[in-house]
Amino acid sequence: MKLAKLPMQIGRGQSGGDGEVGPLRVAVLVGSARQGSLNRSLALAMMRLGDDRLAFDVPALDELPLFNQSVLEAGMPQPVARLQSTIQAADGVLIVTPEHNRSITALLKNALDWLSRPAGANSWTGKPVAIAGASAGRLGTVAAQQHLRAILGYLDMPTMGQPEVYLQLTASLITPEGDITDESTKAFLQGYMHKFHHWVRTHRRVDAPALG
Repeated sequence: MKLAKLPMQIGRGQSGGDGEVGPLRVAVLVGSARQGSLNRSLALAMMRLGDDRLAFDVPALDELPLFNQSVLEAGMPQPVARLQSTIQAADGVLIVTPEHNRSITALLKNALDWLSRPAGANSWTGKPVAIAGASAGRLGTVAAQQHLRAILGYLDMPTMGQPEVYLQLTASLITPEGDITDESTKAFLQGYMHKFHHWVRTHRRVDAPALG
């Protein structure tokens, strides 16, 4: 199954205060860079279900160098700085990841590690996040998501607990263009995105107004 390249952005506008002048901005981290990835198809389908309430940015995690403290001390690489800007501008984060050896992928872990540094400047702190994943097997990334929840807790990210998305995907369930062919799956994921919108709106950080 060949997958079209994920768009860098879906949706337009900027979030405002409680009145939400525009859609909430969400950074989507996909833990696979493989063409034909089930999780890239799932991510695209979920973004399409966000309608006009959410606007999405999809950073290219495969552009990041392998984390190295010495490299960071010499100056933050440009791909890392771009990811940091995306996360800082986001109201929330959606992570869609495969499972590798009962854990998350090296691609995703590398991104989480980079923006947890330097010490005292964790870019993930306070960002509301939700997790989804798909595999061809019946367990549907259960172990990876449980491990990821432990990491996100340490990074101080409010993590949506329910519903959980552990999908066993076949090649025909979601098309490369993000069309969901099963109505019950579509309704479930639509409800998930509705709950995620509420989660981000409730938990996102809002800068305090300037005094004086």
